[in-house]
Parts: sequence; structure tokens; C-alpha cells
Amino acid sequence: MNFSNPILAADISFVWGHTTIDARSILFLLLVFSIVAWSTMVSKGLQMRRAKSLNRFFDAEFRAAKSALAIFDRRIQVDGCPLFTVYHEGCLELDARLKKGGAGGRKQFVTLKSVEHIKRVLENTVAREAIKLESGLILLAIAVSGAPFLGLLGTVWGVMTTFADVGQQGSADLSTMAPGVAAALITTVAGLLVAIPSMFFYNFLVHTLRVLTVELDNFAQELMSRIETEFMRDDEMPDRIPHRPPDPFEPEEEA
Repeated sequence: MNFSNPILAADISFVWGHTTIDARSILFLLLVFSIVAWSTMVSKGLQMRRAKSLNRFFDAEFRAAKSALAIFDRRIQVDGCPLFTVYHEGCLELDARLKKGGAGGRKQFVTLKSVEHIKRVLENTVAREAIKLESGLILLAIAVSGAPFLGLLGTVWGVMTTFADVGQQGSADLSTMAPGVAAALITTVAGLLVAIPSMFFYNFLVHTLRVLTVELDNFAQELMSRIETEFMRDDEMPDRIPHRPPDPFEPEEEA
């Protein structure tokens, strides 16, 4: 919108001059909504973009590692990478279980109980990272749902005030009603200007959040599979297919 246009600037100045204190209060509140919404869109967009980029690089590094603890033993830190956070928390718990009762070194295997505990740690970490990525999106949801209603409230209130003034003056010509109605409608325009971009960005960020959450779940399962393969005895490996007890009524197969 080009506010340098003298005609448009004059129109906005004319409408603003006829707004009531109630409409100006709603416009100020919508301005606060807009500032909060745009700051949230920028910060969450940058956060999720950085998380996606770091996840991609870390996933490639993890797949190239020869063992589950290879990256952990290098003592590297990757701030802002959800996959690394899940990996680091799982490896911390695995390392503690391997060193427990190991006389200063790591044991070769862990028990099934320890593996189940590591799995719960990974699940909790995935949930925390998803909540961290989701934090702040409620502000956009409030802007999307609340801004149009605030604008509509200002418009209805302004039209009501205009008709009340017309009734008191006893005349209903266009020059009497038009300024008040135009000043009332500006709140609806302001509400839509806040809600429309917030709606588009909110849907985009929610979609990105779902993709990142699925990636976290898949990575946690893959890490858990590597831990079970490398650090569990074959006789303690959990059965992937539940055992079905024999049916007494099913005929026995011939030898």
C-alpha cells in the first residue's frame, strides 16, 4: 500500500479525523496485535527454518556414523537442532546405563529394563522439543480469530454512533452519514489486515511443525533400533511379533 499517494493520504487523514475515541482505541489494540503477530511470524519462521536445516545436516552425519555413540563421544554441541537434542538425551541415558557397575568403563550390553527406560527418555525429549517448536503459535491463532471480531466490533459501534447522531440531528443526508460510516469501516479493514497474513503464516507454520514432529518421532525410533541392535544381547531382544498361544481346537499339522 503506497501511502505516499496524496489522494490516498488525504482520504486516510479525512477518515481518521472522523473516528471516535472508541474506534481509535480498537485501532490501537489492532496495531498491538499486528506487532505481536508479525514478530511471532518472523521469529518462529526463522526458528523452524534453522531447525529444518540443522536436522538435515545432523541426520546425514548420524547415518554416516559407524555406531550409535560415535557422535556423542566426539562431545560436539549443536544448539537449535531438535534431532541432536533427542540424540544427545538418549545417548546420555545410554552412556549412564553402560557405565553403571562397569568399574569405570562401559559395559558391552544393557538390560531390557534399561532399554525401556532409554525409550521413555527419548519419548519425553521428543514431546519437549515439539512443545518448544509450538510455543508462540497461540499468539497467531489469537490474531487470526480475534482481530476480525475486534474490527467488526469497531464498525458496529461506529455505525451505531453515526445513526444515533443522525437521529439527534433529525437529518439523514449523505454528507452527514458518510464520514461516520467511513470512519467505522476502517476498523474492519484494520482487523482484516491483521488476520489475513496471520492466517496464511499460521497454516504454514503448523504444517512445518507437523513435519518436524514426524521427523523427530522417526529419528527416535531409528536411534532406538540402533541401540537395541548394538547394545542388547540377542536373547534379550524384544519380540517384534507377539507370540500367539496355540489354539486347542485347531487341528495339528501332519508331520
